Amino acid sequence: MNKFLKEFKDRGYFYQCTSEDELSDLLNKNKIKAYIGFDCTAESLHVGSLLQIMCLRLLQKNDHRPIVLLGGGTTRIGDPSGKDKTRKILSEKEIEKNIKNITNILKKFLDNDNPNTKPIFVNNFSWLKNLNYISFLRDIGKHFTVNRMLTFDSVKLRLEREQSLSYMEFNYMILQAYDFLELNTKENCVLQIGGSDQWGNIVNGVELIKRHSNNNTFGLTTPLITLASGAKMGKTENGAIWLDKKFLSPYDYWQFWRNTDDRDVMKFLKMFTDLSINEIDKLKKDNINDLKVLLANKTTALLHGENEAKNSEQAAKEAFSGKSLGSTLPKVNVKLNKIQEKISLIDLVLLSRLENSKSEIRRLIKGNAVKINDNIISDEKYIISQNLFKNNYIKLSIGKKRHLKIELN
Repeated sequence: MNKFLKEFKDRGYFYQCTSEDELSDLLNKNKIKAYIGFDCTAESLHVGSLLQIMCLRLLQKNDHRPIVLLGGGTTRIGDPSGKDKTRKILSEKEIEKNIKNITNILKKFLDNDNPNTKPIFVNNFSWLKNLNYISFLRDIGKHFTVNRMLTFDSVKLRLEREQSLSYMEFNYMILQAYDFLELNTKENCVLQIGGSDQWGNIVNGVELIKRHSNNNTFGLTTPLITLASGAKMGKTENGAIWLDKKFLSPYDYWQFWRNTDDRDVMKFLKMFTDLSINEIDKLKKDNINDLKVLLANKTTALLHGENEAKNSEQAAKEAFSGKSLGSTLPKVNVKLNKIQEKISLIDLVLLSRLENSKSEIRRLIKGNAVKINDNIISDEKYIISQNLFKNNYIKLSIGKKRHLKIELN
């Protein structure tokens, strides 16, 4: 088996492949270009996109060149895959801002210096914006049958649930197939990688290229990642795990990985770090908490750098020990006049954004899960006064793992 495909499988990235033996032979003989597409519906990617990013890194590791397709065009339409309803249409300004920010995030993970493997960034709006509708229907649309399109999960599930599917969204799979055709024509791209929910769209592209140009191309998909608990990867009670520090601090990102379920640790070390499979196999007998710290350090370093990973680990140690307020803890600034007017503990927790429900905060206080400066506060009517602030800040803790510095501004 080809080296790239073997590691792709060993790390748990593999779900389905078109003509796997042919692809393996091609990869043994040539260095190829492969693409992965990213929607631009938000200003940041979240950890649910991390598996695809690791696939891009693996391509580079094996001397193949990744193409990153940013869906500036298809974002204007919306992919129905896995969706229950039509998503909000963004303005061109919003989409362009999202593309710029997502590009910066992806560059953090990828080698941008090697001319043979540095990523090629493309925006499909550049070729979709000027499509002639009549020509497109005649040249591309003729290769698709409605009968076949209705069998794909992205369409079938919406119709079975009697949820509306706009004609605009119905066209998405044709446009994604056309993206592959464009990249095959302009960049000699021969492989598309995507999540398992993209299988139908990817196969459409492979078949379109064969019919249109008689070229052989391939599709490769990754599994949907679920936690041992059954929850979807990247979704937590407090929202998405963003890859942009504007939306989630490096410390909170570190904590997300540190809090991984014991049953997921070895799997995630393979999927989301650069440790070799042999190195990871040797760690199986190590202390599970040490492995969680290792996972948190490696994943945080990939995104935010070694210093942020070390600072986050140190902040967690300080917070857990209760010996200090932790110079490296994430902090929230509160205006002095709020404290002069006095502020309730519940309102302070709301300001901190550690919780956003008053009823949940009351439940936590009753359960002795809320601390100020490492002292349990069990009175839900507790008032925060200025004299509680040492050196202008206090430490707010919820449970054993969530800690913040509240600093007077």
